[in-house]
Parts: sequence; C-alpha cells; structure tokens
Amino acid sequence: MPLDLLSQSTSTPGKRWNFEQTLGEHRLSLPPLAIDTLQVNITKLCNQACRHCHVDAGPKRTESMSRELVEHCLDVLGASPAIRTLDITGGAPELHPDFGYLVDRAQALGKHVIARHNLTVTMDPHPITGVSMRHLPEFYATRKVELISSLPFYDEYFTDKQRG
Repeated sequence: MPLDLLSQSTSTPGKRWNFEQTLGEHRLSLPPLAIDTLQVNITKLCNQACRHCHVDAGPKRTESMSRELVEHCLDVLGASPAIRTLDITGGAPELHPDFGYLVDRAQALGKHVIARHNLTVTMDPHPITGVSMRHLPEFYATRKVELISSLPFYDEYFTDKQRG
C-alpha cells in the first residue's frame, strides 16, 4: 500500500498507527489525484546552520546528489508531462555544483522551476570553494526562477539567533 511508511511510525510505545485504517474509521478517503511537482533535495550544504533545519544542513554538511542522480531526475521530468514543476531545495541548493545545469535543463524541458532560497546565500561566499554567489540574483531573474524564501523575524538580532 502507498501509505505503509506512515503506518510504521509509532508515537505511542506498543501502539502502531495505520493511516489508511484511521481514514477508513472516519469514512474518509485520500486518494492521490496527480503528481504535478517533483521536489528534489540536492544538497545538505548550506551557508547557514539553522537550529530548526529539518535536514540538519550546514556549512560542514557536504552530502550532495550525484550528477548521475541529477540526470535521472531530468529523465523522470522528461518522461512525465504531468509533472509541470521542479522544486529544488537543500541545504542551499545554489551551492550544488550542478544547480545551474539542473535549472537550465529542466526549463529546456518546459518545466517551471522553483528554488528554495535562504536570502543570504548571495551575500556569503561558497562555504567550501570560497567563490562569490553574487551572480544569483541575475541568474534567477534571467531564467524567471520562482523563489520561495522565509525570514524568521524582521529584526536582524532574532533572525541571526535562529539561523546561526
């Protein structure tokens, strides 16, 4: 069953939760309608070390998607007309060496591209190579990449406390 992974989670010792069974008990149905977005987490490398990061990304996390897997994702996009959007996240996805390639190839396939952007990666040098990332605003603007960003607080002090 597609929801088996959710059923394996145990929040109460000795009790297994079955998501599909719970839906059935409430006479609810949650069938998948369509897959229109492919979201890929391409790296754990990030210029920040946010305590709240769900992937525990940071400047010392070097795990990244291989070029082979990037190509596989592009193959999936090319073979799937129903998938209209590629949503790229990380860490800071811009720090992946194949980020620009992935954006350009996805757009060549006619896909809308979203990048999850932390708003500071353009100001900091690449944490491993030291290369400036100041080209990113122009990169995004010329390609019309949709950016999704969050700012934890409007005050610099509290934002810095949370983002590390």
